[in-house]
Amino acid sequence: MMHEQGQSDSRVKPERAPNKALSRGGAGGKAAGQGEDATAPHTPDAGPEEGMLTAMARIRAAVKREPEGQLTALYHHVYDMTQLRAAYLGLKRGVAAGVDGETWQHYGQNLEANLQELSGRLRRGAYRAEPVRRVYIAKADGRQRPLGVPALEDKIVQSVVSQILTVIWEEEFVGFSYGFRPGRSPHQALAALAVGIQEKRVNWVLDADIRGFYDTLSHEWLVKFVEHRIGDRRMVALIQKWLKAGVLEEGRWAPSEEGTPQGSLVSPVLANVYLHYAFDLWVQQWRKRKAHGDVIVVRYADDFVVGFEHCEDAERFQGELAERLAKFNLQLHAEKTRLIEFGRWAVAKRVRRGAGKPETFDFLGFTHICGKTRSGRFVVLRQTMRKRMRAKLKAIKMELKRRLHVPLPDQARWLASVLQGHYQYYGVPLNSRALATFRYRVVALWKRALERRSQRQRLTWERMERLARHWLPNPRICHPYPSLQRLLVKT
Repeated sequence: MMHEQGQSDSRVKPERAPNKALSRGGAGGKAAGQGEDATAPHTPDAGPEEGMLTAMARIRAAVKREPEGQLTALYHHVYDMTQLRAAYLGLKRGVAAGVDGETWQHYGQNLEANLQELSGRLRRGAYRAEPVRRVYIAKADGRQRPLGVPALEDKIVQSVVSQILTVIWEEEFVGFSYGFRPGRSPHQALAALAVGIQEKRVNWVLDADIRGFYDTLSHEWLVKFVEHRIGDRRMVALIQKWLKAGVLEEGRWAPSEEGTPQGSLVSPVLANVYLHYAFDLWVQQWRKRKAHGDVIVVRYADDFVVGFEHCEDAERFQGELAERLAKFNLQLHAEKTRLIEFGRWAVAKRVRRGAGKPETFDFLGFTHICGKTRSGRFVVLRQTMRKRMRAKLKAIKMELKRRLHVPLPDQARWLASVLQGHYQYYGVPLNSRALATFRYRVVALWKRALERRSQRQRLTWERMERLARHWLPNPRICHPYPSLQRLLVKT
């Protein structure tokens, strides 16, 4: 958000990386590749989590000590046994296997030997990245989203690298960036957006969408951005191995000339690094140098919303943003990018013009609407997106068919967990009606599924409501009203 402290305009120029390489790196010592990093300080008796925290603390100290230089001794952290062990233990257990077919449980049966062998390959430079296995998941609009499933050892190494990259760039990332960052969440981004629109003079909102961001980002630019802070050649080469590993789909391998697969553990932080230079720093400079009124920005991964006081600023920004993104092989999605009149005075202005109610926009699963409290104060209403609700109900219906003959208590516990998760995310103030609607429809789907189990007796709504009261939680608001003071404390 605009009121949060950002970075100075004199910072990084993303078009070129500095040539200066620091002699002091993540743990001190010479540049990687000269043999010194293997003898970096290590605490063999420390547990996995303690060892990981110690290593990350050393890197963080080096970043703060040299805030504008390159870190040249990072790679030894990647093949450190403590880091690899902690990364393995931090992986999700029951996820699908990659092209290697290796599962978490099987790999762990001989864990120490497997990690020692992996560490040796990393140290010698013999580690090879496997192609990601391409799978598809259904999106709310009916389309298919491609995901990449990495091999297990790639996940382990990527987990270590992603933590290192996060520690380095957390010192640089700007305040309005919320996606995939430690201590930040989608609801903080939603709160920042609501507070910005309600507290600042926002009259226009640019609801923007980058077309296929993860599939089109430039490898060349990404490497340049990484090299801005990382002078360790082996670390950069490791990231390039993942970028060039390719994709395996239906038994056929395809090269990856651009993009980074969604599903890769290192992709979120690489995406944040890319947009930090391609978008965030540019937006900060544009807001300070060219805007004539208030401008607010909230970005979560590749989704972002920008609010403006003046329409002229908004139109100029949209045009220049398209030019800026094109420089980095990105483009706005023409059909999903809209500039709409929205804010405190939008209703009155549109009524005077006979233009009807203000348009709405979607962000992070919520439809944002110009509304008022009972006392007449302007408020940004956030309601569950209808297509998200429809998609979730469709998924529940399919799963109930699969669980048709599962004992009723087991069905009920599963549905209760689904509702609880829904309330945890969508339980924001003034969204109670949508929560109640979702629960009612879940109960109706459950009733229909139970009726299919027995053709002899029809289940009445009275009995169904008793079942629902006994097993299923009622809607509840889990998040507080957006507050500037609360937001500043958290971020």
